[in-house]
Amino acid sequence: MSRSMLYLSRQDVERTALTMAEVIEAVEEAFREKAQGRVEVPPKVGVHTQPDSILHAMPAWIPAAKAAGMKWVGGYKTNLDKGLPFVNGLMILNDGETGIPIAVMDATWVTAKRTAAGSALAARYLAREDARVLGISGCGVQGRSHVEALVAVRPGISRVLAYDVSPQAQDRFVEEMQESFPKLDFQKVSSVQEAVQEADLVVTAGPVRRGAPPTILAGWLRPGAFATAVDFDSYWAPEAFEEADLFFTDDLETLEYSQSKGFFKSVKKVHGELGQLVAGEHPGRTSPEQRTMAMLMGLAIVDVLTAARVLDRARQMGIGTELPL
Repeated sequence: MSRSMLYLSRQDVERTALTMAEVIEAVEEAFREKAQGRVEVPPKVGVHTQPDSILHAMPAWIPAAKAAGMKWVGGYKTNLDKGLPFVNGLMILNDGETGIPIAVMDATWVTAKRTAAGSALAARYLAREDARVLGISGCGVQGRSHVEALVAVRPGISRVLAYDVSPQAQDRFVEEMQESFPKLDFQKVSSVQEAVQEADLVVTAGPVRRGAPPTILAGWLRPGAFATAVDFDSYWAPEAFEEADLFFTDDLETLEYSQSKGFFKSVKKVHGELGQLVAGEHPGRTSPEQRTMAMLMGLAIVDVLTAARVLDRARQMGIGTELPL
């Protein structure tokens, strides 16, 4: 009996046009299942072929959605100098009953959207409902995706403060995002301090790095603000983390494993997991003055479930190329 799997290029994945609201819904479902202990998601394993680079294998199984698969993802800082994407990879989805591969797709879009959707989900529980000003430090793919995602959960956002070490990237970001979100006021700021101090929501999304001096100091995050560190602890001073009244991650086991490998040494106190917020096991923000933070490791359950939604839509639309097995 002949078998095949569906191949979806990056263009194919984007053509499915899953909305950010749909991605956030998938991410929320994944964390709800995790909170109930109904997923299988082992810690990432990987190799490092270059300094400050990663190649990670990220498998997951979500029985309720019959979604099984793995993301094989790379993050190479030096790619930016070569005109190549910092993050790249492939998703593989498998049949849950037989293990046979049913789809392979580009993981770039999935990674960008699900990462921002995770931050938005955290903001739903940890950011003030009246948040108006969003500060973005890092005007790349994640900076763009986070504007889209955070506006979806905090529609009162009216102003975006944008900072990047590259003036050209900053200029492109403001010009392109202003066109995409004409109701928002995009402003360039001259320092990361301005992007943090004046914001109700803060996103830091620069290249992940180790050992460099911090650029975000204690006292910058204003009372009542929410921050998400997409770049992990690359830029935040330990004292800045310690100021958080609530600090959440997506998986304590993954965070502790990463700490054993020398990462996240500045993170001393974690109040819980994102799934606990989704499941109502933790109240989240309880005061308008609380400083709240989220540092999400990036779990394969959200990649796999988002990719499964992409696959369903692609089949409905007749998108993709069947490849023989």
